[in-house]
Amino acid sequence: MVTLLLFDVDGTLIHTGGAGIRAFQRTFRELFRVTMATDGIRFHGRTDPEILEDIFVAGFGRPPTPEQVEAICRRYLGYLHDEVPQSPGYRIMPGLPHLLEVLAARGEVRLGLATGNLEGAARIKLSRADLNRYFSFGGFGSDAKDRTALIRKAIDRGKSLVGGSHEIRVIVIGDTDLDIACGRAAGAMTVAVATGGDSWEILRQASPDHLLKDLGRPEELLAILGNAM
Repeated sequence: MVTLLLFDVDGTLIHTGGAGIRAFQRTFRELFRVTMATDGIRFHGRTDPEILEDIFVAGFGRPPTPEQVEAICRRYLGYLHDEVPQSPGYRIMPGLPHLLEVLAARGEVRLGLATGNLEGAARIKLSRADLNRYFSFGGFGSDAKDRTALIRKAIDRGKSLVGGSHEIRVIVIGDTDLDIACGRAAGAMTVAVATGGDSWEILRQASPDHLLKDLGRPEELLAILGNAM
């Protein structure tokens, strides 16, 4: 049996110190002369297409056209490429990258991403901490606006990578109630970590299969992994 471990990015693996918010603000200021574009917009647990649309609707009262979405995404990725390397609040979460080294060494495990970030955004955010090398596949906001759908895309890619002769188990690891709800809807076991957007109590109420303070103790996730086999 092979287990696909699908990690969220923001708040689970790393924290960018607000680089994504600043990149969106710069994008809307440059393209549409909209200031404070992200005020009142929820970011944690949501996909980039959802966030982009909410910002646009708040400013213009209608969804963006496909051409506008393309222009926004292109400009956003450019600004994110500037913001992440210089963000003073950027940090890697407790236990990493040691946990990923331990997991990557296990032959029955494949590490992937399940994140609302556009794939380019996820790779930019992880590159500063040199974490991209651990994740050969994933599902992203550029695959689907809906988080459950992008998790299913990650699962499909993981299955293709593994091949058809193995039984597959899937574990989704994230820091928000949306990670848990959408992971469950995609048929995965869920592990919540209280290192990001939602508090311990909110995560507890989301009823994940497992709830951890952080990823700083590899033995906790290894025990979960063993029980899932």
